[in-house]
Amino acid sequence: MTDPTIATARTSRRPSLLEGGWSWLADPRLGAAAAFALWLAVVVLSSPIGRPLGTGQEALAYWSAQLADPYANSEWTIPPGYVYSPAFLLLVSPLKWLPWVAFMGAWTAILLVALRTLTGGRWFLLGVLAATMEIAGGNISLLLGLAIVVGFRWPAAWAFVLLTKITPGVGLLWFVVRREWRSLGIALGATALIVAGSAVLMPGAWLEWMDVLVRASGYSATSAAVPIPFIVRFPIAVVLVVWGARTDRRWTVPVASMLALPALWYGSLTMLLAVIPLLDGVRDGRPPARAGEHREHEASGEAAATA
Repeated sequence: MTDPTIATARTSRRPSLLEGGWSWLADPRLGAAAAFALWLAVVVLSSPIGRPLGTGQEALAYWSAQLADPYANSEWTIPPGYVYSPAFLLLVSPLKWLPWVAFMGAWTAILLVALRTLTGGRWFLLGVLAATMEIAGGNISLLLGLAIVVGFRWPAAWAFVLLTKITPGVGLLWFVVRREWRSLGIALGATALIVAGSAVLMPGAWLEWMDVLVRASGYSATSAAVPIPFIVRFPIAVVLVVWGARTDRRWTVPVASMLALPALWYGSLTMLLAVIPLLDGVRDGRPPARAGEHREHEASGEAAATA
């Protein structure tokens, strides 16, 4: 017979965070409608290219950079300066064949899919509202957040982080502290293989990128960035991810990686959306489980299965 306490646990449910008068915020249809409206606005406002109040100011760097000379314009604070690795440029190169407006349509769709994957349907509308500025600019913060979340299961995804913003790779300390050497090896090995493969295709570009990184380290943050210096944020990020690894709190990894960004643009705060899939129950609208509570639920489930 099944233990009645287990049966009760199965049927009981903690109150939803979005019940009551705010339940409309959890309507997936409203989220989808808002996402389409945002996609359409971004595409329409992306033309003409590069106008001051237009969309895609960040994405223009990926579209305009040429494989033959990717760092011809590589000033970090002057759009459309391209400052990511040659490997990232190779990754987006198939999209670069598209005209600018079509590129923005495809790129914005990719960002919205990443957002939907992070938030689920229940939090999608709130996610669209929170990420509007970031998606309008076309930056990669949502993709970074997604790579970090996916990286818990497939560590090779960390290559995307290391070959774009680099310093958010501080999240790899999670594997170090927990002695998950296999996962760390996969993350670093995948990155090394991508570097080696792209270096065959673009050998000189990698040396140029090293020079770009050296020059970028001397830039000061602009008014578009949170005014907290990297030298202050990075130690906090290290402490946070080490604490999270020791106490089994995965949500600390995207937060720490965000704090470790070279420049913490206001739009980059959307990386916090990567916390949602790492908090048990939040995507379903339930309060997050306490540290270690998910292990108790798993143990209860195993007991129920054998009852």
